[in-house]
Amino acid sequence: MASASSSSFPRYHILAAQAAEPLALQIQKVDPERFVFHKTHWNKFPDGTDNIEMTGFYPHNELSGQHVLFLASFHNNDVTLSQFQVLICLLQSFVASLTVVLPYSPVGTMERVTREGQVATAATYAHMFSSLPSCGRPTRLMVYDLHTLQNRFYLHGNAVASLHSAIPLLKRQLKSTNINGIAFPDDGAAKRFGAFFQDEFELIVCGKTRGPNDQRTVVIQDGNVAGKHICIVDDLVQTGGTLYESALVLKQAGAASVSAFVTHAVFPNQSYQRFNVGGDRHCFDKFWVTNSIPTVTSTLPVEDGVFEVLDLTELILHDLDYYTTNSDDW
Repeated sequence: MASASSSSFPRYHILAAQAAEPLALQIQKVDPERFVFHKTHWNKFPDGTDNIEMTGFYPHNELSGQHVLFLASFHNNDVTLSQFQVLICLLQSFVASLTVVLPYSPVGTMERVTREGQVATAATYAHMFSSLPSCGRPTRLMVYDLHTLQNRFYLHGNAVASLHSAIPLLKRQLKSTNINGIAFPDDGAAKRFGAFFQDEFELIVCGKTRGPNDQRTVVIQDGNVAGKHICIVDDLVQTGGTLYESALVLKQAGAASVSAFVTHAVFPNQSYQRFNVGGDRHCFDKFWVTNSIPTVTSTLPVEDGVFEVLDLTELILHDLDYYTTNSDDW
């Protein structure tokens, strides 16, 4: 990674959601002269309402006039509302700037409605960010591999999206493997991520076709599979059905091995268990994810060697200063 002395970049005071505290402590460990972590106590009153206290304010306000980095985790509605309350308080505390790192935006797939009455939560979250108080400059919202890129334009006024990708983490990981082919489960993923890999790997594009009785099946639409060691790449996984079907098709077409990478391991109801050794969807040699959703990745069964969590810390520090990630930087 491209490096520079910490003195050439601003110092930050870090606050974090409870689930993101390990990441905050890791960032402080990397450069303790530049990053200072202040613990937040996320307590509740007996009636269930928030009783939150941020450190760094007593006996005097240490954050006044300082740059603040907030590490967010919106893994459920309760903690999301609590974090918005902290963000408002921070912006009313005379800080010089506020940067919010939200590695995974959980509402990224709900950006449109198909009938009246549905709520496009991607838009409502954007309204909440845009309505945050101003500290004299917009709040920077750093997000990784946002599912629908146009969501950035939902923000306005006091918040600006700063979009990033975790693909450079994967590319660095692949250097120590024999993988020579990158597959995408659909054309959308190919258009989005293909440019990262086109000069170094065989690219394979899968997609779903409509068959008899309106049944959809995965087929290979483009690329040479035979004998290739392939990694399927996508932004997120829910239950993983499409990834699994793509892996089966690639193996049937002669792939020597198939692995997978997603930035965001959503895996509702511990659906990751199906991909581990002994599971009914155990088909991947390796399944790489990032720690963008720490409440999930902290419970992943890594002991069987299928799942491996790639740490975002170094990438976040790089993107915090350079605002973009090029593969050449890694």
